[in-house]
Amino acid sequence: MSLNHFDIFGLGACFNLDLQALESRYRKIQSEYHPDRFVTAAATEKLQSMQIATQANEAYLTLKKPATRAQYLLELQGIQAVSETNTAMPIDFLMQQMEWREQLEDAKLEKNMDALEALIRTLKTESNQLEADFTEQYDLKKDYTSATDTARKLIFIDKLSSDARSAIEALD
Repeated sequence: MSLNHFDIFGLGACFNLDLQALESRYRKIQSEYHPDRFVTAAATEKLQSMQIATQANEAYLTLKKPATRAQYLLELQGIQAVSETNTAMPIDFLMQQMEWREQLEDAKLEKNMDALEALIRTLKTESNQLEADFTEQYDLKKDYTSATDTARKLIFIDKLSSDARSAIEALD
């Protein structure tokens, strides 16, 4: 039987995660199953340690970011937050998306670091609110329909934030 990402770290499957506990349990697994500790071990032990370390790494990367954690939690419920057949978004959020994208493109064209940093701050504020909403919808109310809509927004904002950070790095 395969463990889910939360089980690997002995954490409950919820959005409002103790990130310090996640980090410390991840580091413990990584040190326990590091390939250097299995240099003289049998081939099967080496393979097993590599598989455990790889699985822990994948789980950690998924759970540490709110957008991917939300998406994963929904997958555990059998819900694909992002799919070809399920892309509906409220019109006001679609309009906001377009506005943020335009701000990003304008700031990149103008090589305007201040505008890029301001956009990132705006997106972080929006993301914090969506994370609070998702916690309430998923963890507390078990309202998976609303949580799915919120997760889609989080995923979009995460991608846009990443694009803005890349634009800043390109300017540095």
